[in-house]
Amino acid sequence: MNESFGRKEKLKSKILITRLFTEGKSLNKYPLKLVYLPVSEARYDTLQTAVSVPKRNFKKAVDRIYLKRLMREAFRKNKYLVTSNMDLKYALMFIYIGREQVCYQKLFKVTEELLKRFTEKELK
Repeated sequence: MNESFGRKEKLKSKILITRLFTEGKSLNKYPLKLVYLPVSEARYDTLQTAVSVPKRNFKKAVDRIYLKRLMREAFRKNKYLVTSNMDLKYALMFIYIGREQVCYQKLFKVTEELLKRFTEKELK
């Protein structure tokens, strides 16, 4: 089981991010929101993922960076839920919608539940 979150797996394309927010579907589980879009282009050979914490909810950069780090780690540990079941490639964006910081265990559980719901919804 590969638990890495390398450079090729990070969503950086502005074009794809714009498409993700205009055409993508979403799932919510407080304090996270998952926006996803199937990607059919050949240049994206892996799952593309990004995380976001809005500045309006967390004014200090230290808080935003801390939450992003926790979200990336939670996704990295739960990535097998998506990669083992999916044939298509997807672009994923995790957005932190809460207004207060939560501990890693809570974020881990929420990420796991979101990814399970995502796989159930897309496999049907």
